[in-house]
Amino acid sequence: MPSPIDDSLQARVSSDCPQETRDVLYHAWGHDLSGLKKLLNDRGKASLQDPKTGETPLHAAIRACGPANEPDENAAGEEEEGEDGCVEEAREILQQLFYSGAIWNDVDANNETPGCVAYRLGRKALYNICVDAGVRAELLFALMDGYEELSSGEDEENDGDEVMEEQEQDAAANEAEAQNGNGEKVEAAEPLKFVPPDANEKPVTSEEYLQSNLTYDDSKLLDSDLNGVMMAWETDIMRRSVAALIPDAQPGKRILNVGFGMGIVDGMFAELKPSKHHIIEAHPAVLEHISKPESKFGSAWEKSGPEEGAYKVFGGKWQDVVLQLFERGEVYDAIYFDTFGEDYSQLRTFFMEYVPGLLDQEGRFSFFNGLGADRRTCYDVYTKVVEMHCADAGLDVEWEESDVDMAKLDEAGKGEWEGVRRRYWTLDKYRLPICTFMG
Repeated sequence: MPSPIDDSLQARVSSDCPQETRDVLYHAWGHDLSGLKKLLNDRGKASLQDPKTGETPLHAAIRACGPANEPDENAAGEEEEGEDGCVEEAREILQQLFYSGAIWNDVDANNETPGCVAYRLGRKALYNICVDAGVRAELLFALMDGYEELSSGEDEENDGDEVMEEQEQDAAANEAEAQNGNGEKVEAAEPLKFVPPDANEKPVTSEEYLQSNLTYDDSKLLDSDLNGVMMAWETDIMRRSVAALIPDAQPGKRILNVGFGMGIVDGMFAELKPSKHHIIEAHPAVLEHISKPESKFGSAWEKSGPEEGAYKVFGGKWQDVVLQLFERGEVYDAIYFDTFGEDYSQLRTFFMEYVPGLLDQEGRFSFFNGLGADRRTCYDVYTKVVEMHCADAGLDVEWEESDVDMAKLDEAGKGEWEGVRRRYWTLDKYRLPICTFMG
C-alpha cells in the first residue's frame, strides 16, 4: 500500500527550490492574492514548479486548505462542501492563476494534478474549478486546430476577457493527452523546471504503432514497446458496450467496428447474428492474425454472410476506408470505435465528420472511453469536452457508469499489468458513452 502523502508546506517546498519559485509558492499557499498578483508579472510564473516536489502554485493553493471535514468520494458532484474562508480564498487564488496562464494538468512528484489534490482532499468546489479550467483550455486548443495528446499533466496587454483568453490559449498550446488515456507530457514552450514522474514515457503515434511488431497472448495484445494495445480485462467494458449499442441483443443489425485488436468486441457482435458486420483494421500484424485458418473472422466468416460483402474486414486506415463506405452508401445501426496510437482529435474527427453520414437516424455510436483514464481530473474534463463536441455534431451523449474491478489493476507491473510498460487505467468507474442523434 502506498505511503500517505505529506501535504505539509515543509514537505512541498524543498530546500532546493529557487527563491523566485519559493516566493510564488508561499504567496499561493498563504492565499495572499495582492502579493501574488505582484509576482505574476512574467509569463510562465503561474506555472513555476519546485524542482524536487513538482509543486505548482495551483497545487499549493489547494493543498493549503487541508482535507474537508467530511471527505466525499463523489468530489465532482453538484453539491459543494460547506464553504469556509479558506476555500473562498483559494478559489480567488486559483482564478487569478488560471487568468495568468497556469496549466491545469501539471503533475507533481506524487503524479497528482492540482485537481487530483482537490479531489483527494474532498474539496469539491476547488476540484470543479480545475475541471472547468481544463475544459476551457481543451476547447480553445481545439479551436486553434492544434490538438495533440492532452496531458495528464503556459502578452500583449489587453483588457478583461481578452487577456484571459490569450493566456488560456498559451496554456492549452502546451498540453497534450492521448485518446487511449496514455496522458503523455509534451515539451512546453518554456524549459521545464520539473521533470514529472512519467517524463520518460513517449507518446505513441499512429505511424509508429502501425510499423511496430505486436505480441498476442490470451490476456493482452502488446506493441514492440510493451504498450497495452488491448487487454482481456476490458472484456466486461466491451460486453456493456455491445449491450448499449444493441439493446435486447436484437439480431439482424448493421454493425461497423473500427479497430479489431484482440477481436473481443467483434466476437460479441458476431454472436448477435448481424445482417451486416464490417470491421476496419489498419495494423498488418492484426490483419495477418485475422487471416489465419483458425481465425473466427477469416475468409470463411466473410463467405458466411447473408450476402456478398455483408461480412467483411477492411484492411487499411479508417480515414481511407470510411471514404469507400461513403461511396458505397453504407449505413449502420451500431458503430463502435476503438483505435490505438491516435489522439483525441482523430476520435473527434470521426464522430463529427463521419458518424453523421454512416449512422442510421435511429442508430447508436460508442467508443472505448479511455480518455485521460490515468487521472480522474482528466477523465472528468474529457467527459465535458466530448459532450460539447458531440453537440456540435448533432449528437446527444448519455453516460452509463459502471464499476471497474480494480483487484488486479491497482498496481503498475503487477496483476493484469505484468509485462505491460504503462498502466493506462487507474479509475474504479467506467463511463460508457452512448451517442444518438438529437431529437
